[in-house]
Amino acid sequence: MLGIVAAVLFFVAFLINAADIATNDVFSSVNVMLLGLTALALHVAGIGAGRPGRR
Repeated sequence: MLGIVAAVLFFVAFLINAADIATNDVFSSVNVMLLGLTALALHVAGIGAGRPGRR
């Protein structure tokens, strides 16, 4: 699930950067990209992976 969130955040960062949209400092393309990297790192670490394993 966090992998999909990371992909969406990367796409939003790309759109902000490609369209040269003027945003405030909170929603700049670099900050959105860093949020995507955080979500991707959590996904790779196994947090938010979806279903837990069977016991």
